[in-house]
Amino acid sequence: MSLIETLRLPDADDRHVLAAAIKSGAAVIVTTNLKHFPTEALAEFDIEAQHPDEFVRHLCDLSMGAVVRVVQEQRQDLKSPPKTAEDMLETFLASGLPETVSVLRQFLASL
Repeated sequence: MSLIETLRLPDADDRHVLAAAIKSGAAVIVTTNLKHFPTEALAEFDIEAQHPDEFVRHLCDLSMGAVVRVVQEQRQDLKSPPKTAEDMLETFLASGLPETVSVLRQFLASL
């Protein structure tokens, strides 16, 4: 029996994600679909599920400078169409990252 077949999640089609996290030694699964990765199903593997907004906020806490640089580089790589820093933040907001946007607004001139 494969690892995937032994895993129990609300949606069986998500078991491969948990199996990959287990095999790779990941501590976090980043997903907007938190209900498909309940804490009790992940706890025995010492893995947690985080919404992307929470995950990026943690990255900001760890290294704000690196996050600002990555957002700046990402924005500068967009050519068709190009985006202003404010456009990038609006895209992040529309993608469900309000906490991230709140923190990044402080660095708007650097984005």
